Amino acid sequence: MCRFLTDERWPRDTGIGRFANEVLDRLQLEKERLDIKCSFSSLLNPIMISKSIGKHKNRKTVFLPGYIPPIWSSVPYVFTVHDLNHLDRPENASFLKSLFYRFFIKPGCHRAAAVLTVSEFSRQRIIEWSGVPAEKVINVGNGVDDAYSPNAEAYSPGYPYLLCVSNRKAHKNEPMLIRAFAQAQIDSNIRLLFTGKATEELDELISSLGLESRVSFYGFVEEEQLPSLYKGALALVFPSLYEGFGLPVIESMACGTPVITSNCTSLPEVAGDAALLVDPSSPASISSAIEKLVSDIDLQESLTQRGLDQAKKFTWDLTAQRVESVLLDAAKNKV
Repeated sequence: MCRFLTDERWPRDTGIGRFANEVLDRLQLEKERLDIKCSFSSLLNPIMISKSIGKHKNRKTVFLPGYIPPIWSSVPYVFTVHDLNHLDRPENASFLKSLFYRFFIKPGCHRAAAVLTVSEFSRQRIIEWSGVPAEKVINVGNGVDDAYSPNAEAYSPGYPYLLCVSNRKAHKNEPMLIRAFAQAQIDSNIRLLFTGKATEELDELISSLGLESRVSFYGFVEEEQLPSLYKGALALVFPSLYEGFGLPVIESMACGTPVITSNCTSLPEVAGDAALLVDPSSPASISSAIEKLVSDIDLQESLTQRGLDQAKKFTWDLTAQRVESVLLDAAKNKV
């Protein structure tokens, strides 16, 4: 049997880490862990991955769940480019990143047996940017863990809340959401709850809008706490400017919680007809959707049911099966 080398360094509390751990746990293949002597964020990664591959004399296939390819490899490898955020979003881009993508990741796409990604949006962007044949870039999707369920115990802080599962990165569009929330004509008892900790800039914005009593930050959320936060919310509000997939959308839907999200990048594809889509650059668009959802019980119930159906389309078992199929084809030199 062909053995597969895998990179298992990615931390679970990141999008790539979630994908890596969920898929690796489900692969029905004989796996061997690469011993890579550096952090996954190191610029030396391509060299260190190559050195680690080179220590294994028997012919194998390599699966890399993250976006760093080896600089050379004597055996077929498959790696995963979840999106091109570092190139497409000015706030996440830099001259050094552009060089890294140009001289390491793009050639890595051409050398790879296959390039995996997680949405059709990302797939088309990777094909366009890298110039590799379309059949070489394969959308394997993402999934929802069984813990995200309508049966999850609802978080109950003593007030109704809208939830934003996010971080403080600029493309998450949090200042715009806060301004839209301030404009929304809804019950003043309804709060906006963010995961993570506030920044000084967000605190200043919240204070300037007089929202100190209505916008809260939950702090760091353990993965096992997330279903409860989703379940207790009136809705997830996720007006991100850019996502390669957008796990919070389907996680919220799987818990039976309605979703408001953006009409751009991968988010319409992931949400299907089961969310209210907004222009993330328009506070009026976001606030109007909040008002509509909060005031319309029939709409809430409709989105809940459609969301449950939409979430069923995304399972980690299916994602792992797709990845496994690509790896087996790579081992047989079919991709």
